[in-house]
Amino acid sequence: MLLFGSQSMLCCGRHQVTSDEDTADVREVGPHCSNDFRVHGNQGHILTGRLLEFASVPSHQFQLEYSALTQRGYEPRRPGKENQDSFCIKTQVQGNPNLHFFGVFDGHGEDGARCSTFVRNRLMEILSADPSLAEDPVEAYNSAFRATNSELNESEIDDSESGTTAITVLVSGDKLFVANVGDSRAIIAVKSGSRVVAEDLSQDQTPFRRDEYERVKLCGATVLSCSQLEGVDDPEIQSWGEESECDDPPRLWVVDDEKWMCGTAFTRSLGDSMVEKIGVIAVPEVTTVQLTSNHLFFVIASDGVFQFLSSQAVANMVMRYKDPRNACAAIAGESYKLWLENGYRIDDITIIVINIKHQSNV
Repeated sequence: MLLFGSQSMLCCGRHQVTSDEDTADVREVGPHCSNDFRVHGNQGHILTGRLLEFASVPSHQFQLEYSALTQRGYEPRRPGKENQDSFCIKTQVQGNPNLHFFGVFDGHGEDGARCSTFVRNRLMEILSADPSLAEDPVEAYNSAFRATNSELNESEIDDSESGTTAITVLVSGDKLFVANVGDSRAIIAVKSGSRVVAEDLSQDQTPFRRDEYERVKLCGATVLSCSQLEGVDDPEIQSWGEESECDDPPRLWVVDDEKWMCGTAFTRSLGDSMVEKIGVIAVPEVTTVQLTSNHLFFVIASDGVFQFLSSQAVANMVMRYKDPRNACAAIAGESYKLWLENGYRIDDITIIVINIKHQSNV
């Protein structure tokens, strides 16, 4: 089964809103129901949160119950802008009943929607055709990301200043393999006593991370906030405080003939060929999680969600709903409201909520 659905750069930081509580109470996930899949592209408002599906993992006797939602953002100067986000859900990859794929792709730039769609399609196709996927998901991921980026660079799409991030989760039996390029995010909810704690499955790849900052600096990147670039703040200061409290994040700039170009707030992406020479790469960071009965659900979402909501706040919202469709709608609604409260524009918002229904809870 395959389900498809569809950012632009801005000088704005990530304000994270936390819940009144650091954790949420444990609750049981409700029963599943099944609907046929539909295919969606990059087109306006797509509320796929109305679909509820499930996939079994017979090797370890649990089920995945999931739903997805993608919501077009809003820009006053472009009221008819298209949704540059996309997503892909493919169950039983390679015909393997224990192998399932979930991914969110956040396009940016003039051709961001086309980049997002291209990567969504080709990454899944390449992974599906790799005979080593089930045995060595990490190497398969690395190979597929490299190949997809190379094909995007060589395609008819102008990806010089456009590209996409990618956050993907491959469920392989009782393991999750999480591959991340960019600043979208995946989280997992873990039961700890009577509480539930959100754990990040990925790390945002931005200049706020010292390792990523040093890597791109070695590649020749100039890292400045918009205020520093405009001469308001001292460009010699290479510290920008906490990411969650920064209104004006550091960006990577290409300087060519005294022209400052691009200004990406991330250090990894697919596409964005102009900034590849200053260290913006398409190499994923891959993490592995061994699932236990204490893992309740995981969430994959674009930074349209995590711009203003912390990982724990998102997990707390999912905990309030038995149905992942309602959880998707609630997270999208809260994200949309916070974008309105904090500025004049709204980013595209895409969410996949996947409940893990262990045999004892089914």
